[in-house]
Amino acid sequence: MSAKILIVDDATFMRMMIKNIVTKNGYEVVAEAENGSQAVKMYAEHKPDLVTMDITMPEMNGIESVKAIKKIDPNAKIIMCSAMGQQAMVMEAIQAGAMDFIVKPFKQERILQAIERVLSR
Repeated sequence: MSAKILIVDDATFMRMMIKNIVTKNGYEVVAEAENGSQAVKMYAEHKPDLVTMDITMPEMNGIESVKAIKKIDPNAKIIMCSAMGQQAMVMEAIQAGAMDFIVKPFKQERILQAIERVLSR
């Protein structure tokens, strides 16, 4: 049984890129969201095994949506993805409940490595 993934990013091409990487490596993408508030709704609806979450998005940013998802499911497994590799953002994301952090532009191996590591916890 492959892990179910929710991909959250306001950029369509980033969602497509992540979706291509994960699906060709045996994971199932159950939903996609383009902002944080959609992500929270999609999480509640689909109960994915893992979420890839952008930080900078309209309506609700990634850190706010991580906190909201963690209220729904304290065991949610979330990987932050962002072009901003600033230390403060990384720390804030981890404190909010993210389990890993990938800086864009990322390599396929790095995404798969993060997914496998987070899913095995």
